[in-house]
Amino acid sequence: MFEAALETVVALIALGVAATMRPWQQLVDRQLPGRDAPRLASPLWTPLLFTLVVLPWLWALPTLHKMPLQLQWSGACLVMLMLGWPLAMPTLALVGALAWLLSPGLDAAEALRLVVWHGMLPATLGVLWGGLLRRLLGTRVFVYIFGRGFVGTVLSLFMASMLSAAMGHELPGVNEDLSAIARWLMAWGDAVVTGMACAICVAYRPQWLATWSDDLYLYGKTH
Repeated sequence: MFEAALETVVALIALGVAATMRPWQQLVDRQLPGRDAPRLASPLWTPLLFTLVVLPWLWALPTLHKMPLQLQWSGACLVMLMLGWPLAMPTLALVGALAWLLSPGLDAAEALRLVVWHGMLPATLGVLWGGLLRRLLGTRVFVYIFGRGFVGTVLSLFMASMLSAAMGHELPGVNEDLSAIARWLMAWGDAVVTGMACAICVAYRPQWLATWSDDLYLYGKTH
């Protein structure tokens, strides 16, 4: 009961703080300059819809089949980099709700655990890590892709996973002595995909990354 209450409070605080930043404004159509210029849909609709279609299945996958080793995908850091932290919080909460609806083997308490420990917490740690990198190393393309996309994902997911373990959440089919190694390796798998996705988006679809700015990372403009 204590764990469920704590997770509920954490989720509500994250959603409340995100709501104060009005993340829905990121999805509002943009008006081009000029009186007769057309309105353009927000580019973040594409990563948002992709997240809501794909990620619930990945979260529900361990409960949809029987295997000795149940590997749990997160994707939270990638969602945060694409949507920004304020929009990522309600999106990850919705992903957990959809995963609960998709899998008969996933109950509401387990879905809440996924939202907090595999979604909101690593995404929040990723934001803090990104802020630290900007202060220490500045704004460079390599820092964003490798530092935030890859290293930040490894550290954020591993720290969140270890905090989850401290709360008594074990990995099914994994010996307790090997739990830390398994969590570390799973964080690396998530980080490889996140780093590759960031590199591809920076090169071809930078508008799909709410945390990316050409002026900031390419030209060094701070205003």
